[in-house]
Amino acid sequence: SEIADTLLRHPEIRRLEIQGHTDSNGDDDHNLDLSQRRAEAVRQWLINAGVEEGRITAQGYGETRPLVPNITAGNRARNRRVQFIIQERD
Repeated sequence: SEIADTLLRHPEIRRLEIQGHTDSNGDDDHNLDLSQRRAEAVRQWLINAGVEEGRITAQGYGETRPLVPNITAGNRARNRRVQFIIQERD
């Protein structure tokens, strides 16, 4: 994957947070759990691809950080996502 390749080629990216997000369908606890599992799955994939596990963390945010209002199917699809946030670099 491009993300794994980028992390392997750029050791100066010391810490990366993988953020899981959901739309507003379902209850808050379910969405928080779903988003955490979504982020953890990506983290595990990156570890399996050779990225050092100490460099990457996974955090689920549920429906608390939408990109757009959850009023249409297209918007809800945009809110179901994983984002990569560089937290520390040399």
